[in-house]
Amino acid sequence: MALKNGVFIIAEAGVNHNGDLETAKRLVDAAVVAGADAVKFQTFVPEEVVTGSAEKASYQKANMPGGQETQLDMIRRLALSKEDFRTLKAYCDRAGIMFLSTPYDYYSVDFLDELGVPLFKIPSGELVNDRFLRYVAARGKPLIISTGMAMLGEVEEAVEVVQDAGVREITLLHCTSAYPASYEEVNLRAMVTLRQAFGLPVGYSDHTPGTEVAVAAVALGARVIEKHFTLSRNMEGPDHKASLEPDELAAMVRSIRNVERALGDGRKRPSPGEQDVMRAARRSLVAAVDIAAGEIITPDKLTVKRPGTGIPPKMWDVVVGRRARVDIPADTVITWEMI
Repeated sequence: MALKNGVFIIAEAGVNHNGDLETAKRLVDAAVVAGADAVKFQTFVPEEVVTGSAEKASYQKANMPGGQETQLDMIRRLALSKEDFRTLKAYCDRAGIMFLSTPYDYYSVDFLDELGVPLFKIPSGELVNDRFLRYVAARGKPLIISTGMAMLGEVEEAVEVVQDAGVREITLLHCTSAYPASYEEVNLRAMVTLRQAFGLPVGYSDHTPGTEVAVAAVALGARVIEKHFTLSRNMEGPDHKASLEPDELAAMVRSIRNVERALGDGRKRPSPGEQDVMRAARRSLVAAVDIAAGEIITPDKLTVKRPGTGIPPKMWDVVVGRRARVDIPADTVITWEMI
């Protein structure tokens, strides 16, 4: 399954459903209204992902006050069941939007494969987990790989692992794994470096506030944009504060589509809309005085004025020295038929 020719926009619902299926459905609805190509969740068996003693990240502690709550406690509250995901997949199919989910463990890879996801998304944290990469790659589906926190050499190793496992459709997402990511740490040109280094399609997984960086990534050649969204940033949860609200998601999609159209094919030529302006704004050779038929045209008999419907100014030296075939009144645009 190849990605569409245009920019593939993934509305990243993640765990912003807070473990509630009805909230997840509302996120699907918002992604459809916004015009996203896919809505993506996260699938995991909590006990397979973190140890019981793992602390929450700083941003998780800040966004989810919970005293001594561990990371395992947190993700248990955020997990959806297999039945929930089956329901969500069917809900997305009816809504006409692609269902995706990032697997975080081997059981979830098997489950999502059985569910029929068209591609797999590798999260940044698993980029250096070669065994997991091979396990996902063995499913034979296209891969989108986030590269947050990675050195270029680590990306190279991951690409080699999945290519050696037979995967040929690979898209690399530049990413800054901070929630939110500051503009100063985005380093968006690294996305261009990834494209140049590996000759693969690239994109951007955006954790910055607002939408401008995602739109800028499209202007730099991103083929995939992934952006977290939520029903409300006031909801409690680890990722809500770094997410767009539905109207902002829709605005981002519109902006991306506008930039897509504006990028064009790269050929420098007048657009159809410029033709009328070209005639009005460019200049022609014009008779500075009355020129009689048979008279030799000398420099003092010429000037240059709008509109650009006659002989162009660059032909001045070609016209000087020729004879007028007809009378040319002063202030007349000169055409080739007149000389």
